[in-house]
Amino acid sequence: MRSLLFVPADSPRKLEKSVSSGADALILDLEDSVAGDRKAAARATALAFLREWRNESGVPRIFVRINALGSGLSSLDLDVVMTGAPDGIMLPKATGGADITLLDARLAVREALHDLPPGSTGILAIATETPSAIFGLGTYKGASARLGGLSWGAEDLSAEIGALATREPSGAWTEPFRLARGLVLFAAHAAGTAAIDTVYVNFRDQSGLRAEAAQAARDGFTAKLAIHPDQVPVINEAFTPDQAAVARAERVVAAFAEAGQSGVASLDGTMLDRPHLVLARRILSRAEARR
Repeated sequence: MRSLLFVPADSPRKLEKSVSSGADALILDLEDSVAGDRKAAARATALAFLREWRNESGVPRIFVRINALGSGLSSLDLDVVMTGAPDGIMLPKATGGADITLLDARLAVREALHDLPPGSTGILAIATETPSAIFGLGTYKGASARLGGLSWGAEDLSAEIGALATREPSGAWTEPFRLARGLVLFAAHAAGTAAIDTVYVNFRDQSGLRAEAAQAARDGFTAKLAIHPDQVPVINEAFTPDQAAVARAERVVAAFAEAGQSGVASLDGTMLDRPHLVLARRILSRAEARR
C-alpha cells in the first residue's frame, strides 16, 4: 500500500466517491471526523458500505478506524463493522504492543462469531498520539501477526503536550514532531511492518504534499495517509519507484549475482556491500507490487 485515504464513515456521498479515488486503501473513519451524536449512524453507514463493496473487484482495501480502546466505544464499533468483514482495523491512540495484542484477541472472537477466516483482519496503529505512547514504540515487535503498519499523528499529540504549533514557518516539523516521526519509522521497521507517514493537512497545497511525500519515501516510509482524494495521485507517485530507480536496483542485483559469494560487488567504479543489495531488492519488490 502507498496511499491510505481517510473517509468520514457518516457520509455516504464521500464513501461512494472514494471508491474511484485511486487509493490503495480506504479508512472508514468512526473516530475524529464523526461527532458523538453521529457515531451510531456512522457505524451503520460503514457496514452498508462494506457489504456493498468489500468483495467487488478493483476496489481499494477497506479498513475501519475505530474509536480508541479507552473511549468506551471501540467494542461497539467492532461489534458492528466486523459483520462486514473489513480488511483491517485502524487503532488510534495506541500506547504500545499490549494494545495490539488486546485488539488481536477481540478480533479473533468476532472472526469466530462471524465465520471469518482466523487472522484475516489486519491491524494498523497510530502510535504517537499521547506522550506515553512515545515510550511504547519499542514494544510492537511480536505483538501480533496481524500488525500491518504503524503510523504517527501530530494533532492529538500537540494538544496533549500543549504545543502551540507543529510546524516551523518554513513548513518543516518542529523538533518534538520530527522526533515522533523518526521514532515511528524505526519502530515500524524494527517490528517488521509498514511505516506509514502521517497526513498533510493542507489538501490544496499540492507542491507541499509532493515535497513531504518525496521526503517520506526517501527516508524509508512506504506509504502516506491522505485526507482528500486529490492527494492520492501525488502520494502514489511519490511511493512508486521510478524507472531510473528500478534500473539502478536491477543493476545492483546483477552486480552481486556476478560477484558470487564474496559479499561485495562493484558498479560504475563504486564498491557495494550487503546493505546496497537489501535496498535494491526492496525497491524492486515495491515496483513489482505496482505491476
